Amino acid sequence: MQRVIFKFSLEEYQQRLLKVRQSMEVHELDLLIIHDPANMAWLTGYDGWSFYVPQCVIISTSGDPIWFGRYLDANGALRTVYMSAEHVYCYPDYYVMNPKCHPMEHLVKAVLEPKLWDRGRIGVEKDNYYFSATAFEWLHDSLPNAQLLDATGLVNWCRAIKSEQELIYMYHAARIVENMHRVAFEMIEPGLPKHHLVAEINRQAVLGYEGHYGDYASIVPMLPSGADASAPHLTWDDQPFLRGEGTFIEMAGVHRRYHCPLSRTIFLGEPGDEFKRADEAMTLAISAAMDVARPGNTCADVAHALQAVLDKAGLSRAGARCGYPIGLSYPPDWGERTMSLREGDQTLLQEGMTFHLMPGLWFESWGLETTESIVITNFGAQALCNYPRHLFVKH
Repeated sequence: MQRVIFKFSLEEYQQRLLKVRQSMEVHELDLLIIHDPANMAWLTGYDGWSFYVPQCVIISTSGDPIWFGRYLDANGALRTVYMSAEHVYCYPDYYVMNPKCHPMEHLVKAVLEPKLWDRGRIGVEKDNYYFSATAFEWLHDSLPNAQLLDATGLVNWCRAIKSEQELIYMYHAARIVENMHRVAFEMIEPGLPKHHLVAEINRQAVLGYEGHYGDYASIVPMLPSGADASAPHLTWDDQPFLRGEGTFIEMAGVHRRYHCPLSRTIFLGEPGDEFKRADEAMTLAISAAMDVARPGNTCADVAHALQAVLDKAGLSRAGARCGYPIGLSYPPDWGERTMSLREGDQTLLQEGMTFHLMPGLWFESWGLETTESIVITNFGAQALCNYPRHLFVKH
């Protein structure tokens, strides 16, 4: 079967595997079972919309990873993973959505027991969208001689520092989201049904930029208007944009599963003083945060610098975090679920880390979002996007 071109070199995959095994050794794990599709992709290259059924990657103390998934998805694995066919295992389709059996039972019988991996200390991602309580119970009951230990975040932390190729993909994603925002500002006007704007945003997202195609985002565009903008995670409907209302548009450009989120706020008409004051404070706060987002400082240092500016303006965020790591991801989230830019997080920043710096302001009857996706460099924080950072006004 013809193989697709790998997104990364074999050497890079081997370096990733080594990093994970070193972490496994620290945690005294004999085996690691990974269900997070982003972690599966990062370790093997697998890329398919199959995460609605049980699937996983198994990492032992030696040899290549093993991909395990549904029979219908095995050919997708063969076309995307770097491993040979001997490292691709699948379960029959009668296991799918069948309460009388579970793929985790088949995993043990077909893979773990024959390889004598059904004992010892086995790490699993307990707190993960894709590893259900039922999957854990079947796995636990099928492994009476093993100890299942929580390894949530183990691979995620290994992904924190991006490689040169990963950053290239994120820069391509940045160009895509810049175009999406330009089109949004050009098109938005009073009376335009909101879903018409989203349709064009999605079109631009997929068209990509200068030959670099746009992938699907892990989160859909979020663009609440007026009082709805008091809530950060509302999507769209068929209602028209109205003069005298602000709309923040949070969305991401994506290339080869690597995300670059960016949010800007557009006001139709003349904004009031509260909008202008919040915009000025937000712009200064982001600059202050980026000034201290450099190697050797901590996540908490960034959050403190940002909040100090907002405090002077009398704008409270009630202790909310102001950022999180980004990169490779699948629905329902483009965050990497490790560190957070917030008070108390003493994680040291390192060159190559990437974050969505997103200090949104949400009040009782309105909201404002201005965000930046940044990479930590040896010289400090660098914005991935080159797009004006301020409140956009369209009269």
